[in-house]
Amino acid sequence: MIFLATQLAAAVALLLWSVRLIRTGVERAFLPELKRGLKTLSKRRVPAALGGGLAAMVMQSSTAVALIGAGFAVSGMLAPQAALALLLGADLGSALMARVLLLPVQAVVPFALLIGVVTFSKAGKRRTKQIGRIVIGFALVLMSLGMIREATVPIGADPIVQSIATYFQNDLASAYLIGAVLAWAMHSSLAAVLTFATFAATGLIGAPVAAALVIGANLGGAVVPFVLLWSQERPARLVVLGNLVARAAITLGALALLLTGTLDMTLFGAAPDQQAVTLHIALNTALLLLALPLTAPLVRLAEAVLPRHSGASPERVTALDPGALDHTPLALACAQRELLRMAETVQSILVPVVKLFRAWDPELARMIELREDEVDRMHFEIKIYVSRLRENDLQPAQDKKTLELVAMATSLEDAADSIAVNLVALARKMADEAITFSPEGLDDVEQFHDQVVTNGQLALSVLTTGDAEAARQLVAEKDRIRIEVQNLQERHLKRLQQGASASIETSNIHQETVRLLKQINSALAFVAYPIAEETGDLLESRLAKPRVIGGTV
Repeated sequence: MIFLATQLAAAVALLLWSVRLIRTGVERAFLPELKRGLKTLSKRRVPAALGGGLAAMVMQSSTAVALIGAGFAVSGMLAPQAALALLLGADLGSALMARVLLLPVQAVVPFALLIGVVTFSKAGKRRTKQIGRIVIGFALVLMSLGMIREATVPIGADPIVQSIATYFQNDLASAYLIGAVLAWAMHSSLAAVLTFATFAATGLIGAPVAAALVIGANLGGAVVPFVLLWSQERPARLVVLGNLVARAAITLGALALLLTGTLDMTLFGAAPDQQAVTLHIALNTALLLLALPLTAPLVRLAEAVLPRHSGASPERVTALDPGALDHTPLALACAQRELLRMAETVQSILVPVVKLFRAWDPELARMIELREDEVDRMHFEIKIYVSRLRENDLQPAQDKKTLELVAMATSLEDAADSIAVNLVALARKMADEAITFSPEGLDDVEQFHDQVVTNGQLALSVLTTGDAEAARQLVAEKDRIRIEVQNLQERHLKRLQQGASASIETSNIHQETVRLLKQINSALAFVAYPIAEETGDLLESRLAKPRVIGGTV
């Protein structure tokens, strides 16, 4: 029994990892294009829901779409209502993907694994390599579902398990709560629903229990982004709270129908697994139809619940433990954690700063300036801490690490200065002179800003995991951003040639804004340089080697 339970746990773990593998591949290969497409579609509610659904199907995660939509809301690119519509569509897209993944296509697993591994191993281009990763992820999802089926059949015959299943047959409310908790613990309602459907297909649980678990998983799936984004800016919290309220209402209504016997599971199909997944789709379809017209009231309800102003400033904390200075590896880890906090603070002011170019907000500007002061403090304290650490007898590798930490901290501090001093000053100047970018110019700035924000998120990932592939991608993004700046310059010149008055009035500010965003991107990309150097992915110089002509250089 212990072996079977371990096998089941391993199969569920493989399912979670496989779903994440697909999402990682999509993010690394297509995230900039995906975010631009979502922003374009999200100007109206119905296209926003459609875009969110397609994105969730591709990324295998409605939570990932929630993070993107909340980021748009914080930066001012989308109103919270539009971001909420995006999330409602994403929930339905994720539900539809559950139906796709339960199709009887086990025979394709060996071919998909072979194709995915060969593509990932042999691809010369980064995007092709990530496509291989996505194919491997799909194959492993199908394999993990097969493993779950194999493990649950003998487990279901155990008398103890049967008695537990019988208990929940008579206590569907508890099954609902367990489904919500498991979906939250898995951080994936898709993985939870697939697991419950597989349990039902093997007879481990009955159809009513599977239904209660699936209904609960829909609530737990809304809790995940709520918890992840609760510490973010107010617009992000409005989006996830509105989604949680809507999902709580629809799941409690569905649970009431199930408890009273009104919900006939045979309407959703003949097989238990089909019933569970179809119920999941029906719930999200009903949610979309009922809540999409009510996005504005849901956001107003969230606004009424959430305080507009934060309370007292939180007590300053630091990861720089003086007691660790006598133990060099521990002290280096403390400095690395403080550097990560510093990068998170820089990201927290980078995301909303673009809102100031659309409409001046003194409160937001003040918040950015205060957080930049915090970055300055962390930069200073990291330098002092590292200088004290260098008083010890360090090994060459440790000595090099201290220099890298200080260099990265300085780079992050430069990025914060560019945001809080320069970008805020440009936005304030536009407000004082009552001038605005042209619609095309503002769209260029917002799109470019979003690309820099995405690279900032990648920089945080590099600092957290030290992943060589992510570091390589971040360095490559620096070159792509340089090409993008040239494209922006060309489009700006065309607007000037056409005599657009708004473009002429704001030409210098527009060019300076783009230059600063490029500079911020370079500062963020610097965190990947130490890893890229170690892996040999970073050249010492871009200069071509001198050519020898006639014995002279």
